[in-house]
Amino acid sequence: MADFKPGSMDITTQTNTFDGFIKAMIRVCVVIFFVLLFMAVFTA
Repeated sequence: MADFKPGSMDITTQTNTFDGFIKAMIRVCVVIFFVLLFMAVFTA
């Protein structure tokens, strides 16, 4: 622990995971939007 240097950790896995999470959430939001739009248009 004594030889830790701030900013030297490899965070590529965490970055890729976060990017994938953001992309998935955007896709889910788009799908929900279109489902709600479909329901608004085609339901009485």
